[in-house]
Amino acid sequence: MRQVARRLKDGALELVEVAEPELAPGFALVRVESSVISAGTERATLAAAEKGLIGKARARPDQARQVLERINRDGVRATVELVRQRLDELGPLGYSAAGTVLQAGAATTGISPGDRVAIAGGSFANHAELDVVPNLLCAPVPAGVAIDDAAFTTLGAIAMQGFRRSGAEVGSTVIVLGLGLVGQLAVRIALAAGCMVRGVDLDPRMIALAESAGARAWSRQGCEPELRASADAVLICASTTDDDPIRLAAEVARDRAPVVVVGDVRLNIPRAPFYEKELDLRLSRSYGPGRYDPEYELHGHDYPAGYVRWTERRNMESFLGLIASGRIRPGELVTHRFAIGEVKRAYEALKSERPVAIVLTYGPPGTEPSADLAPISRSEGARRRRGGGEPRFGLIGAGSFATSKMIPGLVAAGLEPARVVSAAGLSAESARRRFGFESAGAGAETVLDAGDLDLIAIATPHNSHAALVIEALQRDIAVYVEKPLALDWEQLAAISAALQASAAPLFVGFNRRFAPTARELRPLPGPRLMSFRVNAGPLSPEHWTNDLEIGGGRLKGEGCHFVDFLCDQAQADPSIVTASGFVSDSALPLAATDNFNLHIQFSDGSAGTVAYAADAPPGPGKERFEITGPGVYAFIDDFRTATIWRGRKKVSVGSRKQDKGFTGQFELIRKVLAGDAPAPAPEGYLLSTMVTLAAARSLETGIGEPVVEQGPPLSERPSFG
Repeated sequence: MRQVARRLKDGALELVEVAEPELAPGFALVRVESSVISAGTERATLAAAEKGLIGKARARPDQARQVLERINRDGVRATVELVRQRLDELGPLGYSAAGTVLQAGAATTGISPGDRVAIAGGSFANHAELDVVPNLLCAPVPAGVAIDDAAFTTLGAIAMQGFRRSGAEVGSTVIVLGLGLVGQLAVRIALAAGCMVRGVDLDPRMIALAESAGARAWSRQGCEPELRASADAVLICASTTDDDPIRLAAEVARDRAPVVVVGDVRLNIPRAPFYEKELDLRLSRSYGPGRYDPEYELHGHDYPAGYVRWTERRNMESFLGLIASGRIRPGELVTHRFAIGEVKRAYEALKSERPVAIVLTYGPPGTEPSADLAPISRSEGARRRRGGGEPRFGLIGAGSFATSKMIPGLVAAGLEPARVVSAAGLSAESARRRFGFESAGAGAETVLDAGDLDLIAIATPHNSHAALVIEALQRDIAVYVEKPLALDWEQLAAISAALQASAAPLFVGFNRRFAPTARELRPLPGPRLMSFRVNAGPLSPEHWTNDLEIGGGRLKGEGCHFVDFLCDQAQADPSIVTASGFVSDSALPLAATDNFNLHIQFSDGSAGTVAYAADAPPGPGKERFEITGPGVYAFIDDFRTATIWRGRKKVSVGSRKQDKGFTGQFELIRKVLAGDAPAPAPEGYLLSTMVTLAAARSLETGIGEPVVEQGPPLSERPSFG
């Protein structure tokens, strides 16, 4: 299929051919027939991408701060590599479209194949021939509504939510500041609600367009005397870096009027008029309640109408109802119309003119690609390593970790990149171009059933790891899966059973056990007292790792790394684990703790702790491991250096260059695939995963939990390293 994409490094726009996206439960596969280019949002997105690094930092100081924080935490080299990788990626464009449902996933309700729907959401409702969209971001299109008009629904829902936030009633005077596309829709919604509507803009064309709908409108210059203290509600739909809109809003508002910020404007609030009039400043969050809530958008948990009357989907449906009744006619806002094959012309118009609305149309399935198309290159034919050459690998999942660590590491170790897939397809195509994969696709089966691979690498969301590992093992293909191996006991038991029935080796992304400094400490005598301090840094509550269904939370999703390291360093089996902790955000359940302490007891009397903190300052460094045994003490500092004391003798090993074991792990994988080294026994991975799951259980019960009794049977003593 064809999809519009832009490169973050320079804003270069392409129409690329990517694999069809993979349908997920609770989602719908939609054949797009029309989408709308948002002149404000998408022009700003491309303009920001075209800036140099300094310009990007100035435009997004929040992201610049994140880069500096990462430098403090991870070092300059690792941060620069990550930034370069992100800048080379292709990103989707678009968030307002409409089309026909081709398939509805399991647990998808209210829509069926053949239904016409309006679809919403950045990264979901893309400018693409096919989109996979969450259930609650699909709104059925009423009979008689043209599909081009329905494509405006997301933008209409933004304006609708802004109007609802104003609390305006029949007869209220509503002033709309900024008469671009969203402002024009806000004017029409307020008129349809029986309000007296006035507008302000810099462009005479936009003023005329608002007046043609029935509003009165003025140029910004000299409008204050006409409008001063006349508004029962003010909607700011402008997009600007100065504070003129908020100052004008204070002038035109009546006492105690709500001022609703819909657009992206500078909020340098003038205190005097806001204080003297007791103005009520309100912000409008995109399409409405549910936006940015993964429980609503991704998991399909709707809010009861009695508690939240107007969610983002109900706002979408309400806007479609206004179109169906004839009170809003989006077609009168269309200034440009292009076929998808002419998308570069569409964005040229976006840059060189001031369009109101640009509509992209999509031909029927089978339409020949236009000359603009950047096609996927295909391999000339499958080639197995057994016929000569280096081991070949396929990758499922092409996110930031895969492209920054996994792919470069496997390639550097001598493996050939053969096939790559991702759920949406665009990130896979980006990885194909960057690393030279022979093909890119969307479904995991493309890699699992390829028949020409020596290794399947898995870097998907955590909840899919176990099922993909099992499918690879059932095909007797070596598998390397990023941590965690499993999120619950049932998944782990199923993996254990698959290992017993398969001859294929399993590698898990517990890379720290392969670090050179770790190898230096492993032979030290025991029993041992071990301590691992992790200064992990915060994640937003909305981050997918904190989603217990998808990421498992930070204890299961990230804490497993450090549990595995302790188990690898110990010289006996773990027996009991105790966990305690708290969450830094009260919106998260305790199971999603990002500040926790684990205490692991081992059968020889050794003990190990993991102190994992999200709230600590970055100054002390990210990771420090300490160990005390009979006559010895040692520590590893951020996997750069290690220091070992034997009595009074002190030895330092390692270098200032950080090595967390990725290189050693990838080199071992290649040796095993080439027959130059035995595969590591998988029981060590199973056992450290058992400890992690027992720790999660201890967090719930508040008591120490036994390890082996709860997990799947192990065929032999674990072999670590």
